[in-house]
Amino acid sequence: MPCFSLRLPNNAVELSRIKHRSKRYDDSISFLAVGDWGRNGNFNQSIVATQMGYVGKKLGIDFVVSTGDNFYDDGLKGEDDRAFKTSFSNIYTAKSLRKPWFSVLGNHDYQGNVEAQLSPALKKRDKRWNCKRNFILEAGSADIFFVDTTPFVQKYFDNPKKQVFDWRNVLPRDRYMSSTLKNMNVSLEHSKAPWKIVVGHHTIRSIGYHGDTQEMIDHFLPILEAHKVDMYINGHDHCLQHLSNERGSMQFLTSGGGSKAWKNKIHYGLHNDSSMHFYHDGQGFLSVEIARDKAKLEFYDVSGRTIHRFKLEK
Repeated sequence: MPCFSLRLPNNAVELSRIKHRSKRYDDSISFLAVGDWGRNGNFNQSIVATQMGYVGKKLGIDFVVSTGDNFYDDGLKGEDDRAFKTSFSNIYTAKSLRKPWFSVLGNHDYQGNVEAQLSPALKKRDKRWNCKRNFILEAGSADIFFVDTTPFVQKYFDNPKKQVFDWRNVLPRDRYMSSTLKNMNVSLEHSKAPWKIVVGHHTIRSIGYHGDTQEMIDHFLPILEAHKVDMYINGHDHCLQHLSNERGSMQFLTSGGGSKAWKNKIHYGLHNDSSMHFYHDGQGFLSVEIARDKAKLEFYDVSGRTIHRFKLEK
């Protein structure tokens, strides 16, 4: 695998910020996380959406996080693509889900018109939609850092499958990667939030179909460890899983069960038993509740049943 020797630029700036004010007196927040979903309601997408609506109502969620691969198989064709309506607006219709959605791009999104998915025009079609390459969401007691991971993965540039990717505003790649890493590092360094959460599409640690993403381990993991990030939430593997970092206390959370799942290829030997806490080869989603000194997380299957829960404390 080719590797890059990245020189981080000196002119780093903080990522752009979106502020979401907590509606609770104690500055606590709650949200759902789901990924790999946009299939016109097929492959149980609509059923997962229904269960998200029930859980969202129960928790009184503030917003929804999407971990990427928002529109299959080839992203959006343009700002007026029907898929935005048939895979998003017409699917997540519950009142509890009519809250802001904050999204990152996945590799399948890059196989369409990326600029369309990032365009403010989509927000005019559905005011919930928020999608940028890299940004920070300030929400109650947490800073949530959304990062664009696809340009870091070498195989998409080797491209043995001859797929077409929209690399506008990414090339030259080494400059884009360097800038992203430096800006992420500076933003994490400046964060004063009790909880630091990073959201990206690709896995860092996983026993699922794709396994670990070496580029994420090489480039992102050292930065996340240095700044004591509490959680990394991703999609890409179409499953639900929970691992913990072998160094420090970071939790790796995969929520990629928004529609098509059941890959039935699990790398059980990839991580030891002490770091592997939960794996579900199926559809579902994640809920996160965060107060200043504690957090509660639950994974739900396609029927809305809780299949794994745990708590964290500061």
